[in-house]
Amino acid sequence: MAFDFILPDLGEGIAEAEIRKWLVKQGDLVKEHQSVVEVETDKAVVEVPSPKGGTVLRISREEGETVKVGEVLLIIGEAGEKTEAPRAAVEKPKPAERPKSVTVIGELPEEEEEVKPAVAARPKPAPAVQVEKQGAGFLAAPAVRAFAKEKGVDLGKVKGSGPGGSVSREDVQKAMKQPARADEETVVERIAIRGVRKAIAKNLLLAQKTTASVTETDEADITALWEIRASQKKVLEEKGVHLTFMPFIIKAVQHTLMDFGSFNASVDEEHEEIMIKKFYNIGVAVDTPDGLIVPVVRNVEEKTIRALAVELQDLSAKARERTIRLDDLKGSTFTITNYGAFGAVFATPIINYPDVAILGTGKISDKPRVKEGQVAIRKVLPLSLTFDHRVNDGAGAAKFLTRLVAYLEDPAAIFIESA
Repeated sequence: MAFDFILPDLGEGIAEAEIRKWLVKQGDLVKEHQSVVEVETDKAVVEVPSPKGGTVLRISREEGETVKVGEVLLIIGEAGEKTEAPRAAVEKPKPAERPKSVTVIGELPEEEEEVKPAVAARPKPAPAVQVEKQGAGFLAAPAVRAFAKEKGVDLGKVKGSGPGGSVSREDVQKAMKQPARADEETVVERIAIRGVRKAIAKNLLLAQKTTASVTETDEADITALWEIRASQKKVLEEKGVHLTFMPFIIKAVQHTLMDFGSFNASVDEEHEEIMIKKFYNIGVAVDTPDGLIVPVVRNVEEKTIRALAVELQDLSAKARERTIRLDDLKGSTFTITNYGAFGAVFATPIINYPDVAILGTGKISDKPRVKEGQVAIRKVLPLSLTFDHRVNDGAGAAKFLTRLVAYLEDPAAIFIESA
């Protein structure tokens, strides 16, 4: 018996997905749990496996189409088995042709022919206001044309709402208040808000509406950290590992969160409770052609700097290629975003809801600092901490940043577990 394979629930509240690529074709034999289609959600690109083996009798949707959860993707059954033909598109009924002798306002009759009425003749309606056809295919009364000319409105670009599509004075007035769409299209590119960009818009708006966000800033002298990274970068590169500052920052954040647990939390809105988490899953924003994606590095407290570097490299590549798993995009307890890579210094990052805090790191630059009574040029990292004021206040945020700066300025402390 033919089996309708529908788009399954992909989790995370995903209601629809776009078909990116079919991995099978009609007539192919598929096995149970074999991936048959690649779909793109607002979070990631996912391969969807078939829950049943058999022959692909029909593929119901085209690549590029958006399919809602529960809609049929393809039909699987026995070779040669008949399936219901897809329903044909419903065509709109064509309007009845007008008798050639009937005169429409603003048009001239093509020829005079006697048309015998099918029913008794009706009284003639009162004569309508004369509407003339002007230019290329629009209708307007002389008074309307004069008004449009006075106001500088091109009637050829005005959609008429009157009889037979004629342009009224109100149509002209409406056109005066709106930009000319035809002209606009030559200088404006319209891009549909969909996929990752749609998810970003939705989540950030939710965060702004739900949290009481405040941002505090500070700077860290990371000269010692700079030297450590420089000494280890080449060693790890020979082993295929690209070492950035992010693993060190993640580890410093983890230690700081162990000292200030209220920043590693979320709010249970229903029960009005703050849930402080005893595990450390750090989300790291990754810039992709489709927008920001936030992979999550789990259980940071159990991982070394090198292990973090390897995992970050892998997750970042998958995020940019849109091959990352949905499980790798959820469950963060705190988030870090590095806009310094693009030259920015300070910012007010938006919390990655339902986290209650996010750290932004700016561009590292050379600045004069007093060191042991002497002015010296040091490597300085700008920091911006946005936090939910419902959970933490300004004093707590200042203490958090001070502790974080201490870890970054004394990298040896990063490797010492807190008591």
